[in-house]
Amino acid sequence: MDKNLIKAMTWDYPAEIPVSVGILPAMWLRLGEEMVYFAEQYPDFIGFIPDLENYEATLSGRYTEGLWTDEWGCVWENEVKGMDSLVVAPHPVPTREDVRRLEIPKNRDGSLPHGFMYLRLIDLRGFNEIMMDFGDECDELQILIDKVLEYNLIQIDCELPKAGECMGFGDDLGMQNGLAMGAEKWRKYLKPCFAKMYKKVKDAGKLIYMHTDGQIYEIMPDLKECGVDMINPQLRANGLGNLVRVCKGKIPINLDLDRQIYPFATPSELDGMVRGCVEELYLPEGGLGLSIEFNYDVPLENAAAILDAVRKYKAYKG
Repeated sequence: MDKNLIKAMTWDYPAEIPVSVGILPAMWLRLGEEMVYFAEQYPDFIGFIPDLENYEATLSGRYTEGLWTDEWGCVWENEVKGMDSLVVAPHPVPTREDVRRLEIPKNRDGSLPHGFMYLRLIDLRGFNEIMMDFGDECDELQILIDKVLEYNLIQIDCELPKAGECMGFGDDLGMQNGLAMGAEKWRKYLKPCFAKMYKKVKDAGKLIYMHTDGQIYEIMPDLKECGVDMINPQLRANGLGNLVRVCKGKIPINLDLDRQIYPFATPSELDGMVRGCVEELYLPEGGLGLSIEFNYDVPLENAAAILDAVRKYKAYKG
């Protein structure tokens, strides 16, 4: 992990605001050599340029067209190569009786993919069913949570010896306007899970970085209590004002800039977005990173405007 990001995460006065750039495989596949030329203009942000002739063959199952089944029996479907997949029905445990019969997978390979806890519950039951479980607070809800947690604790034990100074986790806990089950039920049922998993990591002397999409600002202090050292929240879903109020000087964030306006905003609007976030959230001791993700729907002139802006403002000193 970038040493500057570690400094921002630990309030250790980074030399500049760290910037991370992710490019979905679909962008490389759709734009090809045009994308390669673009990346060559920003070597300070884009360090990986794939071999386009062989790139598709390197993609994991979730990013290839067609169907793919994971270790839990969830079937993932993808219609666009280079994009992530979605779990489709039938789900592995459609009834509460099925929950009681479910056995955790036998692999012990450190597998902790995006959606390893909360989203795993949805993948196994289906959204409507798991929401009914949260609403009813049935016994099977806790049984399912305990099984997923048991599996994750095993995988963390497998991964810890291979991990560096920081372990990364990803699980989208929010929707566009809050948590689907509400903050109180999240605290009752899921906060203890994250606390138990992350305690293993903290006891091993490692830092924790957590990506989580959606509006989650109301539980960000809870995630910190669970041991998270830096959260990767979305700007639009949470709102800049909420992030300033909840996080500035208290919870380090690697701010996911507003991907929803990337395809539509003018270059000046994109510059203003970056400038506004930096001016509101910057502290010299750290606590702020900027995270950018591009998909093929972002015009390259807009992608260039965003990278030009972060190149300019990452040296901001207040």
